[in-house]
Amino acid sequence: MEFARAEYIEKLVAKKHNGRIKVITGIRRCGKSYLLFKLFVNYLHQNNVHDNQIVQLALDEIGNAKYRNPIELDAYLRLQIERTSTQYYILIDEIQFVAEIKNPYVNDNTAKLTFIDVLLGLMKLPNVDIYVTGSNSKMLSSDILTQFRDRADEIQVYPLSFAEMYEKYEGPERNAWLDYYTYGGMPVVFSLQTHEEKSKYLSDLFLRTYLKDVVERYQIQNDTSILEDLLNIIASSIGSLTNPTKLANTFLSKKQVKINSTTISRYLSYFVDAFLIKQANRYDVKGKKYIKTPLKYYYTDVGIRNARLSFRQQEENHIMENVLYGS
Repeated sequence: MEFARAEYIEKLVAKKHNGRIKVITGIRRCGKSYLLFKLFVNYLHQNNVHDNQIVQLALDEIGNAKYRNPIELDAYLRLQIERTSTQYYILIDEIQFVAEIKNPYVNDNTAKLTFIDVLLGLMKLPNVDIYVTGSNSKMLSSDILTQFRDRADEIQVYPLSFAEMYEKYEGPERNAWLDYYTYGGMPVVFSLQTHEEKSKYLSDLFLRTYLKDVVERYQIQNDTSILEDLLNIIASSIGSLTNPTKLANTFLSKKQVKINSTTISRYLSYFVDAFLIKQANRYDVKGKKYIKTPLKYYYTDVGIRNARLSFRQQEENHIMENVLYGS
């Protein structure tokens, strides 16, 4: 099933030719690669951009492993854009696969070359427009503008909204909301037929992708079960006010595990940066300022939330609140 993702195409088009690197981020498997390589390329074709002007490179493919070396990547891309009179569009998927290497041209072991050097160099060319996607394990939201020295625009992509899903929904209309608040908006879910298939996909996605990303990025070796339990607690209390101290007390009373609030706070920030959950701060209208605590957490995708709870606790009001916050 194909989805138009019109909102995100409009954002990409609005930033076209703005002299900055467009960095597409978001929770894994929400459709970033499809957005860039399928939908955006289709837009370019419809606006008289020819294939020889579009340089596409998927770095997660083994055939492109050579270009995970930044020097090789730079040489390859510059070879594709050698005509200075032609407008080129560089589209790179999974840019984080590019390795950090020692700069072979200077006598300094601390001097490194990364994909950032490659992209910043290409950005200076007047006939090049650059778009990249990156996985959450190394391209988290809080890192993006810092890594690119404030020369990039971040476009966050989310799972399908209910409106996007409803537009293409193939079952009885009365079942659309039930399917959405049960299985969420991850695009692949809508190509699966049975509850068992959808449940397994969402559960595997959590364990093998999202949790693995956080564990690998922050080198968490002994607290994997605590990470899972923390996400389960948040899933069970969608829409409830909480804070790290309350969550630490829950661990002590429910799990007989002592963990300090500072550690809880740190783990929550990891989940937010990985786009797995969102933090909703309260706002004091009279004082015109945000209230730091307590606050609420919502899942980026309610299907992932429900799968974490084995599709128990299907309180429609709380799930609707989660959906509305993410819209």
